[in-house]
Amino acid sequence: MTDGEVHYFVYVLQSQATRKLYTGQTRDLPARIWQHNNGMSRYTKGRGPWNLVYYEKCSTRSGAVIRERFLKTGQGRQFLKGKLETSK
Repeated sequence: MTDGEVHYFVYVLQSQATRKLYTGQTRDLPARIWQHNNGMSRYTKGRGPWNLVYYEKCSTRSGAVIRERFLKTGQGRQFLKGKLETSK
């Protein structure tokens, strides 16, 4: 980050192969996407390639974890569905 602040990201990837979504959180978004696309994540290995379809910036790791958990709930999936439909 160029502004000197530490940020965390909650992100949603979509598999090009299966169209399934994967939600996670990280401090280094480009590096984490690279890891997913290069078989370095146990949960996404062999199901890619992956496209970033949504992300949010959080100021703390705990905030990112809370947001990640929300996005994995039924209400969170509905929120994502609305966001992804409007971005098409």
